Amino acid sequence: MVNWQALKHQIEMHLMQDKTAFVTTLIDYYGLYSYHQYPDWEEAEKLVDKNSRMKKLEDTMLLDIEAGLQKRFIPYIQLHEFEALLFSEIEVFDNSFEKQEFLDYDYLVETISKNSNPEMINNGLETAPSKRLEKIIKGYYSDKENNKAFYGSTIAHDIGLQKIRSKCPRFNDWIARLENI
Repeated sequence: MVNWQALKHQIEMHLMQDKTAFVTTLIDYYGLYSYHQYPDWEEAEKLVDKNSRMKKLEDTMLLDIEAGLQKRFIPYIQLHEFEALLFSEIEVFDNSFEKQEFLDYDYLVETISKNSNPEMINNGLETAPSKRLEKIIKGYYSDKENNKAFYGSTIAHDIGLQKIRSKCPRFNDWIARLENI
């Protein structure tokens, strides 16, 4: 994860170089820490409601961008991490994996049934969405980027954007903002 000042520099450079471009972000909240120095981090962390916390961080990211560039910057932080979106449709897991490829199918069922909004699956060290997938699917390891990228993109593709949007309201709102550019 890159610190805010480095990311801010890249965002502003892209927006200055192409006056017609828009820039957005897709940042996993799970990987952000105070040392990344995102604007108003400490204030945002005080907010108990995680959706409000994400909104606060996104709003302050926007306000920290040069004023003349702000209208073309759409910040987005994924609560808690991208892999949460993959828990939008159990049928995709059923159709994509053979029974022997599951390490703990019951944990998959439990995770999906207890979280009608996959974005709210928490970010604990053992319960973050990527950590759950490690416990569910053989060969899925969040520390092996190739496996993570392969499984993540394949499952997301098979679920489809519309289904993910229907289950994940923050993600849906972000996509709607992009559609309205």
